[in-house]
Amino acid sequence: MSGLLGRLGGWCAGHGRAVLALWVIVAVGLMGGSLALGSPVSNDVSIPGSDAQRAHDLMRDGFGPGFDAGGTVQILLYSADKPLTSPLRRGAIDESVANIRRLPYVEEAEAGPSASTEIGVITVRLSGAKASEVSGEIVAAAAPARELGIEIVPAGSSSPADKEIKTGPSEIVGVLCALLVLVLAFGTLVAALVPILSALVSVAAGLGLIGLLGHVADVPKQAGIMATMIGLGVGIDYALFLTSRYRKLLADGLPVHEAVRRTTASSGGAVVFAGGTVIIALSALMLGGFPLLQTLGWITGLSVVFAVLTSVTFVPALLGVLGPRINSLRVLGRRAAAGGSEGPGGGWSRLAFWVARRPWQVLLGSVLALGLLSAPALALKLGPLDNGYSDQGTPARRAYELMQTGFGPGANGPLIVVAEGTGNVAKVRAAVEDVPGIARVTPGKANTERDAVLLQAIPDYAPSDPRVQDVVRDVRALALPGVDVHVGGEAAALADAGTRISERTPLVIGVVVLLSALLLLFAFRAPVVAFKAALMNLVSLGAAFGALALVFSFGLGSRLVGLDPPHSGSMLVEYFFAVPIDSYVPLMLFAVLFGLSMDYEVFLLTAVRQAYLRHGDNRRAVAEGLGSTGRVITSAALIMVAVFVAFIAYPDPLVKVFGVGLAVAIAVDATIIRGFLVPATMVLLGRANWWCPRWLDRLLPNLSVEGHEEDDAPAPPRVLEEAGAGRR
Repeated sequence: MSGLLGRLGGWCAGHGRAVLALWVIVAVGLMGGSLALGSPVSNDVSIPGSDAQRAHDLMRDGFGPGFDAGGTVQILLYSADKPLTSPLRRGAIDESVANIRRLPYVEEAEAGPSASTEIGVITVRLSGAKASEVSGEIVAAAAPARELGIEIVPAGSSSPADKEIKTGPSEIVGVLCALLVLVLAFGTLVAALVPILSALVSVAAGLGLIGLLGHVADVPKQAGIMATMIGLGVGIDYALFLTSRYRKLLADGLPVHEAVRRTTASSGGAVVFAGGTVIIALSALMLGGFPLLQTLGWITGLSVVFAVLTSVTFVPALLGVLGPRINSLRVLGRRAAAGGSEGPGGGWSRLAFWVARRPWQVLLGSVLALGLLSAPALALKLGPLDNGYSDQGTPARRAYELMQTGFGPGANGPLIVVAEGTGNVAKVRAAVEDVPGIARVTPGKANTERDAVLLQAIPDYAPSDPRVQDVVRDVRALALPGVDVHVGGEAAALADAGTRISERTPLVIGVVVLLSALLLLFAFRAPVVAFKAALMNLVSLGAAFGALALVFSFGLGSRLVGLDPPHSGSMLVEYFFAVPIDSYVPLMLFAVLFGLSMDYEVFLLTAVRQAYLRHGDNRRAVAEGLGSTGRVITSAALIMVAVFVAFIAYPDPLVKVFGVGLAVAIAVDATIIRGFLVPATMVLLGRANWWCPRWLDRLLPNLSVEGHEEDDAPAPPRVLEEAGAGRR
């Protein structure tokens, strides 16, 4: 593979301007097409085979499209100075309802007051339209009420797929922080701009394609933000590794074209394998049994594919065009460090040899530190994340609070009950009303065939309250002769999603670990290193989940990340503000973090293996590998941390959870794990790191990740065993 990549890099360097122009055309074309044709998104959170999905299907097929999950819009009304029941305000509300009824996609609209005369709601049932697409027009039609000073707030769904997440300032902040880190690492502005330009082209092309895919597939609203987060992080990192390698070879006196060729052959191979592990981890979400996760997995994987493609084509082309000018525009008089790496006397080199001399102490210290960081993960609080946790002042939070005040906390997440096998509305309603935790039940209706009953049950609890899951279970367990009771709605769907994900989590984790280990086995032909690396990546996940528990479950930093606690009247409660984490988030975080942390493992192992190939001394190879990659890996990690931390500024709690988890995990992975734990274990394992049985050696394809120092030909298969014989 290194030979193929070397030839590709050399060709791109020789045709640099054409390759750069082609990439710009592709990125502009895809992004322009997405802007011109639109980027449709879907709020489909169906879970095939679940009880909530059965309720949804019965509701849609038996009671018309206006009764399905996306066919209802609620508009909250609030009048602070005069009651809504006053003649003038009542007339304005009636006029608003009449305007809404005249909209072509509205099947029914009615206004209802709450127990408080200050708060009311207009419920609109749709036909042939999605609530997310027409709520703005419905709000505009309520102008007569707004003109009288009545506050009009659309109620937003708390479903994860309904959270519209827009890109904006966070990306700019992340890119600027990444540029600062690159300038400090390289010492020249031109070198620092190479990874930035590559990542921007990659992200633009990826987002454009994702937008166009919305016309032929269900693309969740989170897809764009996830692709941007991951695409920026890996895109900058991959280009950083190639740029570092190129500057080092250029400093060694190689001609530009040869330096680019060797860079793509060696570091390009590591990028391809690192990107492959990320894609494998994300693709494994297809086994999660939750369509939202499955789609997010393969769509986010597209951003990684573009990052790899630009790294092995766009970057070599840009390096070929720049040539020695890569070291131009020195910043603040800093000496341009070749490749961003250090010499034998650098700080990382000294640390590397210090670790190699005392592996047992380092191993025990690392395990203790990681254990302390991971311990809080045992108290991680999982549960639905409703709009009560949205930013203060946002329409979603305002509507949630008005609904809670006027109609009770359960009105923000009503249960949709469909009784299959009867047309007796009164019988079903009476049975549901007797379930503990049910505040009230709507009158309900039977379908035209009189073989199904539909009604809404309002729980006593908010959607994020874990007691709602008990209510859902009790309603489903109602014993009515000849009747099957199904429960849908947000709370029920999220409960089913949590159950499905819990059942599939061991399978997803096992597949990710196994396939990633196999990919590393193909890359390094060393079973111990491959499987140890795959298992080691699980360690950083513990630290990430520990940080999530401290910030969100214990509430120690929820205010710091911009989450506003509910007004409880208690300073202590508001200080320790716990935020539940959606049940599908840990599995998504696992896939993303496992793939990203494997990147640094691949780059570190590549350097260690290259050193071992030269002299066969394992301890020295580990120290040299860490010393040569420490500064680059640290810079890459700082860039990712900066990008992920920037996204914590988003008002959406879901994005904040991902930002905190990703930032902490990458920081721990690049320092404690790659800087101490992995080198210590490799020193202790000695020659076993590179042992490979003869029968396995004959079966494995000869894929050289790191290439060869002198040329692009891979090293002979048995050279490792011969070089390491008699040496530790």
